[in-house]
Amino acid sequence: METEKVRIKVVFAVAFCSVGLLLSTGLYAQEEESSSLTTGADFYSSFVWRGTRLGSGPAIQPVIEFNSGAFTAGAWGSFDFNDYQEVDLYISFALPAGFSIGITDYYSPGQRYFDYSALSGSHAFELTLDFSGGNLDMSANYVINEAGGAGSSGGDLYFEAGYSFKLLRLFAGAGNGWHTYDPETEESVFAVCNLGLEVSKTIQVTERFSIPVTGQLVLNPYREQMFLVAGFTF
Repeated sequence: METEKVRIKVVFAVAFCSVGLLLSTGLYAQEEESSSLTTGADFYSSFVWRGTRLGSGPAIQPVIEFNSGAFTAGAWGSFDFNDYQEVDLYISFALPAGFSIGITDYYSPGQRYFDYSALSGSHAFELTLDFSGGNLDMSANYVINEAGGAGSSGGDLYFEAGYSFKLLRLFAGAGNGWHTYDPETEESVFAVCNLGLEVSKTIQVTERFSIPVTGQLVLNPYREQMFLVAGFTF
């Protein structure tokens, strides 16, 4: 029964993204489309995601991404030097007025890949609605399934807004479920869990080679923790 419920939710997610595909296809049909397949990696002093540190120590985060018109699909991972592993698959569709919709499959290697049960499932599926316009960016996220192995409760919410200035970007995020879950009480509450600022710059190494560098100061008011993270792309 649990597996069937997960299948129904996944079908709903696929239908959700299919609507986005139809809309984006119709809207961009008149434009000349170009396709690209790219790869790269980031290196961070630690992996801090939505106000929570995952793993310990430095992390390397490779990505492979395919783009064609309004459609994007990719695989992203994070691996530290202390056995933390994560491999995520995602698709998204660009919509008018700066909006986009998509779905992400969060998976941790070391667990059975085809386990979709609520008790020990290794996949958490999250629907996302994003907006970016001018200096403002916003994101609304909803996890559609409970997966004990992945750590999702089902119905997990997360909202984030950011505003970019000339020298830095400020952001604030709040959520529940796996963002604020307390293993001692086995409860979570909706709370602000991700406040911070981000500074980015590009270091010009040679005339044709440069390295994008990012630094973040992150405060998690819910867990009363602060992180300072730096990373670069290569």
